[in-house]
Amino acid sequence: MPGMGTLPPPGFNRMWSVHPSSFFVTLIVVAAVLYGAGMVRLARRGDGWPVVRALFFVVGLALLFAVTCTGLAQYGMYLFSAHMLQHMMLSMVVPLLLLLGAPLTLALRALHPASVGHTGPRELLLSLLHSRFARVVSSPLFTLPLFITSLYGLYFTSLFDTLMRSTVGHDLMLLEFMEVGMLFFWPIIGVDPAPYRSPYVIRILELFAAMPFHAFFGVAVMMSSSLIATTFANPPAAWGVDPASDQSTAGGLAWGFGELPTLIVLLILFMQWSRSDEREARRKDRKADRDGDLELADYNAYLAGLATRDDRVPTSGKTITQ
Repeated sequence: MPGMGTLPPPGFNRMWSVHPSSFFVTLIVVAAVLYGAGMVRLARRGDGWPVVRALFFVVGLALLFAVTCTGLAQYGMYLFSAHMLQHMMLSMVVPLLLLLGAPLTLALRALHPASVGHTGPRELLLSLLHSRFARVVSSPLFTLPLFITSLYGLYFTSLFDTLMRSTVGHDLMLLEFMEVGMLFFWPIIGVDPAPYRSPYVIRILELFAAMPFHAFFGVAVMMSSSLIATTFANPPAAWGVDPASDQSTAGGLAWGFGELPTLIVLLILFMQWSRSDEREARRKDRKADRDGDLELADYNAYLAGLATRDDRVPTSGKTITQ
């Protein structure tokens, strides 16, 4: 990472020029290769994989590259606004795209079951998905507090300045942003299998529960009369950046990014809910075709039984039959 003095004043072209990070490039390449290998394996055995799923995943990796392997990552070490743009993209946008790519579903379909008496990658993945650990980390009792703590516990303590002292600490913090976002949205989006999956109403409530905390964080940063992080207190004078104004911009980014992704997720949930109801209706129709609508016949018999009981009304200890 170059020193502050070697960086020219921030501008659009400089902010988005390519400056690869070996850590994130390796992560992106490994993820892309594994995903592509899964698609190839499915294709070779005659199974298809939705193109839209692959597109979501590729765009997610492209955005991951854009916020970690460009000038944005460099200026993110010295400007609160650039750093907050990284944070919001990595916690609110990139996880959504990667999860909509359904990587776990692809892995489970592509991996071959191990022979009897042996444990292979597919069995290990299934074991992890059914483990107590997975149940805990996918529960809203864990994901919601983690999502909130990743904001308040990081920026309003000395932990943020400590991590920002080195490139390694900065990269680990960026990775943590993405991991927290994926853990929060994984059981809510509901594309990949998860050990804890709430009904749609509960998922929507989980989503709305995080919104006030996220919005208040952005407003708190934006309206703060003092600098929250000493890391961004002294940008070069030649840059012409006012730290207080830059912090206010960072708070506005945090506030704005909390709204749009939430609305997108809400739209996705309503679409999934509608399709789920349609599938359930079709399932009931097929069942009715097979058994002659036995469920409806049973219900009609139940109503007839109620009518029969209503015809026999006890009065003064005697039964009067109409």
